Amino acid sequence: MERLRVLIAEDEKAIAMGLRAQLKALGYEVVAEAANGRQAVALAQEVKPDLAVLDIKMPEMDGIEAAQAITAVRPIPIVLLTAYKEEQLAQKAAQAGIYAYLVKPISKDDLMPAIVLARARFEEFQQLKKEISDLKEALEARKLIERAKGILMERRQLTEAEAFRRLQMMSQNQHMKLADVARAIITAEKML
Repeated sequence: MERLRVLIAEDEKAIAMGLRAQLKALGYEVVAEAANGRQAVALAQEVKPDLAVLDIKMPEMDGIEAAQAITAVRPIPIVLLTAYKEEQLAQKAAQAGIYAYLVKPISKDDLMPAIVLARARFEEFQQLKKEISDLKEALEARKLIERAKGILMERRQLTEAEAFRRLQMMSQNQHMKLADVARAIITAEKML
């Protein structure tokens, strides 16, 4: 199994060193370390980590803003670290799509389950996004097919079943998806 590649963003050197050691002890590979949020965003684009562990309070750009910038370009699971137990920060992190949130000081025993959970939730979310996209695509295709069937029924005086069978035959004969055939029929109808 390939080792998980991790980006760390922590402005306190001692905490960053401890975090690096904990991650390595857990079998993860630390591929980049940033001292502020802007640097974390740039490094994430450069090294393309599998996961990021970001401190919430950093100079130049905080961890939540950095997380949003990182995931806008290439979504990855993100674990936030904080020394502050403020409910407002936790809510802001949740709204930003953060997958785990740990309060310092952090031990190896805290870090491992947070990473496992963050990765699992991230994978679930990515699967849901794919399913939604597939459903939207299927619904759009269905709408096109229904419109094309209606055109064929009206123009050729066909029943609904005959119009659908005609679409299927055209799809097979032209080696095109049914939705693409339907789109072509709708386009041709608009030109008439």
